[in-house]
Amino acid sequence: MNTTAEHKISGRTPSYGFFSRLFYGIGEFFGGGCFVIVNSFYAVFLTKALGMPPALAGTIPMVGKIWDAITDPIMGNITDRTRSRFGPKRFYILIGSIISAVTFVLMWLRVSTPSVAVMYVFYIVTYCLFSTGFTIFSVPYSGLLPDMMDDYTMRSKFSNMRMVWSTLGAMVCGIVPTFMIKDNLNPAAYMRCALLFGVLFFLTSIAVFFGTWEKQKEPIRSSLKESFPQAVSVFRNRSFRLFLGLYLFGQCGMDFISGMAVYYVDDVLDGYQNGYFTYIMAVLMISQLIGMAVFGPIMSRTSKKQAIMIGAPVRLIGILGLYFFSHEGANLIPILCLTALVGFGNAGSLTGIFAIMADMTDVDELITSMRRPGVVSSMATFIRKVSSGLSAALIGFLLAAVGYDEVLANTGVRQSVFTQRGIALIFVLAPAILSFLLIVVNLFFPITGKEFDMVQKDIARRKGEEAGAATEDEKQALEKVTGFAYGALWNPANAGMKN
Repeated sequence: MNTTAEHKISGRTPSYGFFSRLFYGIGEFFGGGCFVIVNSFYAVFLTKALGMPPALAGTIPMVGKIWDAITDPIMGNITDRTRSRFGPKRFYILIGSIISAVTFVLMWLRVSTPSVAVMYVFYIVTYCLFSTGFTIFSVPYSGLLPDMMDDYTMRSKFSNMRMVWSTLGAMVCGIVPTFMIKDNLNPAAYMRCALLFGVLFFLTSIAVFFGTWEKQKEPIRSSLKESFPQAVSVFRNRSFRLFLGLYLFGQCGMDFISGMAVYYVDDVLDGYQNGYFTYIMAVLMISQLIGMAVFGPIMSRTSKKQAIMIGAPVRLIGILGLYFFSHEGANLIPILCLTALVGFGNAGSLTGIFAIMADMTDVDELITSMRRPGVVSSMATFIRKVSSGLSAALIGFLLAAVGYDEVLANTGVRQSVFTQRGIALIFVLAPAILSFLLIVVNLFFPITGKEFDMVQKDIARRKGEEAGAATEDEKQALEKVTGFAYGALWNPANAGMKN
């Protein structure tokens, strides 16, 4: 690998037009799409097609998240320590594109064994392999934008395109499998679906490598042993802690909706065979895509925080309204209208959340004096996986709590009335609570464009690129943003590294 100066660029020549945003954002087709498939169909595959108890099936993603607690910090550290003529993040995006696509397919292999224990171990191992491959891709991808550009508004535009691709990925991955998995008791249908999307995920992921660029900088000099202290140090950043609340409540709310959707449609509405799931997913994703077009300009003209403040209440109203139509024979039209509200509100929430993510690297740099996009993004990626894992585990336990019978499910028989009512309550109440918490956390989040400009100005000041001293108002604002006393900022000791 070649040594490169900080001002050099790897990859294509920097450009901020439509096609550059297109190629940057396309990587989120994988991130936004694969978890829709996993959340919507993996537990269904394990419980309905293979007959695994729901409590066990729900813990498999959770075990994967425990594994991520090890791999994500290490990957973040490795990314920041790497030299490459391709750019360290783009290099790992290239490697991760291949590994994650292959391991995604492995998760859906059918194991012919009467032993539930053997089956359980096999799917834990394949899930962890996929999660590792996704880590190799997603940690550097999430940390790429801060090393592509510094402008707050331009980052918003690139992040908005990322969310457009996320929605397209969710739309395709939410709708196409319903045509391929008409019989949710047939394991072969899931494998055909996995092969198709394994190829699509690879093609869209590899496009990021060819369509982006990266500012070269000196790698962070740290050992692998320091991966975990560095990862923990990120949580000392007040804005990052609040951001994680936004990320967790925003993402987990939608994970619950996608994770419970098949059960809700099949066991509560009794409409899976009538195509209800396809209609609901189509409306959800189309309304979310429309929402992206609306909230992108709103975010550019106001703030990333404002997009969440509008979107989260809309999502809350939509999901609460669904409860009144959660029974067999319910009119599909109001269900679809309320689903559209959920999708539109989710667009505002996720557009703001993902745009904020890129700014966390700058706040971390002000605190530590080091540019650590890999470490920061690894923790954000970990929280995203935790949200998915927690949702899957909770769904499994809650289904068991309301009496879900995997034997009935495996034979195609509907659940009891009590269980149907329990599924409806889980489907509505859990996302509603999470949406409310998202609104609360967003009220306390301290960064708009004004505060972000202060952060960048103070970084330039400390590098000797900006004249003058910070005013008292600026110091107070930066203390609120970082959670540190102004005099304690720009200190490598804050990064959890040994001197």
